[in-house]
Amino acid sequence: MYIEIDNVELSYSTEVLLKGIYLKAETGKITSILGTNGCGKSSLLKVIFGSLNPHHKLIRINNKPHLKPLYTYKGIVKYLPQDPFIPTHLKLKTVFKVFGVSWEDFVADFSNHSGYQNYNVNELSGGERRIVEIYLILKSKAEILLLDEPFTHLAPIYIEQFKKLLKAEARTKAIILTDHLYQHIIDLADDLYLIKNGCTKLVKDPRELEDQQYLITGS
Repeated sequence: MYIEIDNVELSYSTEVLLKGIYLKAETGKITSILGTNGCGKSSLLKVIFGSLNPHHKLIRINNKPHLKPLYTYKGIVKYLPQDPFIPTHLKLKTVFKVFGVSWEDFVADFSNHSGYQNYNVNELSGGERRIVEIYLILKSKAEILLLDEPFTHLAPIYIEQFKKLLKAEARTKAIILTDHLYQHIIDLADDLYLIKNGCTKLVKDPRELEDQQYLITGS
C-alpha cells in the first residue's frame, strides 16, 4: 500500500505556509520529514489526517483519490499529535481495551509500567503518559501512522526502544514521522523529505541537508 500527498497549499492570513507539497509513503518504509520550526511539518500531518483543511490538497492511496478526511475511513490512519490525547479520567486497562491493544504485550516491552493497569491516566507522569500514547498508536491496526514529535520528552533509553518498535511496525504499515531530534529521524528514514520555503524536497543523501542549510557543515 502507498499513499501520495500532492499539491498541498495552506495559508494563514497573508502568510503562505505550504505550497505545492508532494510526499509519498508506503508499507514497509519509514518516511521522515525534517524542517525548521514553523515550516509546516505539524500542519502537513494534520492535513494528511484530515483535521486541518487547506486551500488545496490531493491524497491518493494506491492511486485512488480519497476526497474525504482520512480519519473518516475506518482503519486507514492513526495520528499521534504533540499534545496529550487520552482522556485523563480513564484507567489504563480501559484505555488499552478501547484501543484494541494488548496490555500484556505493552508491559513486556515496558516492564516499569507493569503495575499501572488500574491507574487513571492523570496519575502518570508526562513521560509515562507519552510512552503509553506512542505505543497505542504504533500498535494500532491502522495502515498509515502519522507521528508528530514522538521522541520529545522521552529518555534516551525509551527513544532507542521505540526506534526498534518503529522498524518492526513499519514492516506492515506506512509510517510518516517528524521530530526536532533530527539525528533519530535521519537514522530511521527509508525516505527523507525536507520542508523548506513551503515545498518538499526528497533528500537522497543526508549531506544534502548541509547544502540546504538545514544542518551546519560537518555536523
